[in-house]
Amino acid sequence: MGSLSLHSEQTCLLLLLCLLLYLNPSLAYSLRNCVTEYSEKPLADVVLNCANHELLTIPDDIPKDVSSLKLFSNLIKKVNKEDFGNLSKLRILDLSFNQISHLTQLTANIFQGLSNLTKLDLSNNNIQFIHSKGFQFLTSLQTVFLESNNIQQITDIQPILQLPQIQKLDIKRNHFTSFETKDLLFNGSSCLKVLDVSHNNLKRFSITTPTFPHLESIDLSGCRQTGGMTWDIPDRTLLKNITNLTFTNTLIPFKEIRKVLQSLDSLMDLKLNYMESLINKGLLATVCKIPTLKKLELYWNNVPNMSSKLVTCSQLSELDLSDTQMVQLSNGSIRSMRRLKSLTLENKFLTKVPDDIKNLYSLEILDLSENYISELHCEDFMNTTRLTELYLSINSLTKLDRCVFEKLTLLKILDLSHNILRTFGGAFKIGPPMLEFLDLTKNSLTLFEKGDFQGLGSLKYMDVSNNILRVKRSAFDGLNNLETLSASILYDGYYNFRGLQHLENLTIYIDLQVSFKHSDANYSKAFYHLKSLKVFTVICNSYHSGFPFDISVETFETMRHLETFAADNVYISAPDPGSFQYNMHLKNLTIRKTDLLDLDPELFRPIPKLQVLDFSNCKLKSLDFLAQANLSALRYLKLTDNEITVINETVFQSLPALTYLELDNNPFTCDCSNAEFIQWVKSNNQTQVVNAYQFTCSFPAAEQGKKLMDFDVQSCWTDVSFLCFISSTCLVLLTLVSSVIYHFLRWQLAYGFYLFLAFLYDSRKTKKGAPHQYHAFVSYNVHDEAWVYREMLPVLEGEQGWRLCLHHRDFQPGKPIMENITDAIYGSRKTICVISRRYLQSEWCSREIQMASFRLFDEQKDVLILLFLEDIPAQQLSPYYRMRKLVKRRTYLSWPQAGQHTGVFWQKVQRALETGDAPIDTNLLNGPAGR
Repeated sequence: MGSLSLHSEQTCLLLLLCLLLYLNPSLAYSLRNCVTEYSEKPLADVVLNCANHELLTIPDDIPKDVSSLKLFSNLIKKVNKEDFGNLSKLRILDLSFNQISHLTQLTANIFQGLSNLTKLDLSNNNIQFIHSKGFQFLTSLQTVFLESNNIQQITDIQPILQLPQIQKLDIKRNHFTSFETKDLLFNGSSCLKVLDVSHNNLKRFSITTPTFPHLESIDLSGCRQTGGMTWDIPDRTLLKNITNLTFTNTLIPFKEIRKVLQSLDSLMDLKLNYMESLINKGLLATVCKIPTLKKLELYWNNVPNMSSKLVTCSQLSELDLSDTQMVQLSNGSIRSMRRLKSLTLENKFLTKVPDDIKNLYSLEILDLSENYISELHCEDFMNTTRLTELYLSINSLTKLDRCVFEKLTLLKILDLSHNILRTFGGAFKIGPPMLEFLDLTKNSLTLFEKGDFQGLGSLKYMDVSNNILRVKRSAFDGLNNLETLSASILYDGYYNFRGLQHLENLTIYIDLQVSFKHSDANYSKAFYHLKSLKVFTVICNSYHSGFPFDISVETFETMRHLETFAADNVYISAPDPGSFQYNMHLKNLTIRKTDLLDLDPELFRPIPKLQVLDFSNCKLKSLDFLAQANLSALRYLKLTDNEITVINETVFQSLPALTYLELDNNPFTCDCSNAEFIQWVKSNNQTQVVNAYQFTCSFPAAEQGKKLMDFDVQSCWTDVSFLCFISSTCLVLLTLVSSVIYHFLRWQLAYGFYLFLAFLYDSRKTKKGAPHQYHAFVSYNVHDEAWVYREMLPVLEGEQGWRLCLHHRDFQPGKPIMENITDAIYGSRKTICVISRRYLQSEWCSREIQMASFRLFDEQKDVLILLFLEDIPAQQLSPYYRMRKLVKRRTYLSWPQAGQHTGVFWQKVQRALETGDAPIDTNLLNGPAGR
């Protein structure tokens, strides 16, 4: 029953996969220049990647169901109307980093059919002009990128501004010298919300018409026109919805920028980066008077006493002072910011936590990354009890005090990565109690002891990789809700995952370059409590120079819910066939950098639900193991960087659900041994072979460097040796058959041939309707010629008056003998055969009687008279099949039986000649005449 249930389950799964493939058939394409990106969700949007292929034109084999198309970093110069005509489901199109010159050459209907397109990227091309109707069919378009082109006039972007759904337009790094709405040729308004005109060296930015009533964000960064940019917006209501404004490294007079800031009533987010000259002139005094301002970015401004200039900015909720080269934050400079919730101080110069932070009671996010802070004190975060995120990465912390995070009862994210921490000092034994994310990567931690994380009962994610750790028993006690753990562990037996009963994702980085004298033979028991584990990854960071990290069958025994297992540079040989006998829910299996030559297909028997298999860099030379494995649900197969030279197409017949196949970097053989695989790649409509048209030949030497898919497989179907074998066989059979036919059926064949000639002659004569020239044609042997002249002619021609045709007298000289015979027989009403033993032995006489007998049976008339000059017994007629058959079916005249009564004999001949063309009387064909 269990086996039946498992079979039913596999069948249902296979049917489901087939249904999903039917619903999303675009997953099954082997394209020449593109790759359909794999998704674990069969019904996910189809993303096609054609980037970095040096394409000159848009590929013509793009699946019609594609929703996102990546064509960036190619050499495309021109786009035709037909290129996107069938892509009605396309929503995202990326044509950046090509050589498209200008849209006027692409015709007005260039994007016809893309009515569902929402995002279009044409940045980094050579576009100069845009046709007035170039975007008319893009009724759903929301975002357009035209960065780094050659557009100069605002009128060129008018077709975009008029789109009904447009939200964001990026035209930075073009050649605009002014942006003035009065130059636009339409009186309506645009739906645009985000406008980026940065790095255009604008001399004038002017909005004097109600063109942008919904505009929320403007970026004027990098505008460095000589003399500075002029801001001309006389009516402040025209930009009443502006909430975000960016001036980064912008050359604008102090009076102009003050006018700008004073004219905006709704500004909430202001970026003044690389603007130190204006800040030194007192710009922040104006900024701090903007009542609606909530977020202020001031990074990369080297201004002395920067923080002291912010004293009056009490309304801010977010402040970024990164890279301002502040050695310290002036006391009292930000103390007044009672509403501040986010503070970023990535300065590279701070050596301690600024004192003012102690008074920021409302602070929720604090970023002190990339500084030189070496110590944390208990009072540093004493009053910032509302902190939920604290970033201290890339500092010089060596230790933590027990009380340092004691008051951070709401902290959820803590980043201590890239420090030189050696000990926690008990900091995590008492909290933070609400912490969910802890990053300790790349420190100098060496040992986890019991209770180190006792206070982190809410922790869900912890990363302690890039350390050199020994984990003692019960070190992870207290992490009752931990779901994801990444750890670098020395393999010496000192680690234990007791207490992690809710852990679902475990990644272990192993370093084997240690002594194994303390190795614990029961190391597999360390994983015994991971009963909830779904994803298990083991990565070895060092070379297998000694005892390997062996993952035994017992390691997986309690992982009954395991769905993904990955081992990178771990095994030195194929895993034990029974490794996954307890993991029937396994869906993803990855084993890389391993020698799998001795792989046993039984490894796959317990995991019938496997969908993803990655055996990259495993020294595989053959795929035969796939045909023996039970992988009916497999959808993704990756076998890159192996030693596969020949692939048998029949292997993939055992993988009915396979839709994605990667085989890059294998030494393929370009000869007829791969012909079926090449044909399969090109013709199958289910499996996409990624980058198949880029596979190169490694063997034979003459084909090295050529493309596998360019190999001419037709030559394999016309093998010369095989043709020679077939030809010689046919020749031998033909010789044998001909010999048999000649020996047994030569007379029948000859008869058939002459019958055919007679048929042709009869057809011609019938069409002509010519009268008979003779009363009878006399067929006789030359040895009987004396009897014909002495006995027959005097009676039949002399006495009875018949006109006879004799071959020596009446045949036309120079005419082919067979044609003379045919003319004589069909030119006479009757044929008289004078039969003797010599007659039967004569070849020409035989042909004459054959032709006459054909006329007899063809016309069904009494046209044949048989005269026997000799008594010939029936047994002597046996070799003469045609004559014996005629004698049995017709009456005949016998000259020896006439005796002295020759008159009666010739009277019977006369009566036979007088019968005319009457039909054959079958009743008379029963015996010899004269008997």
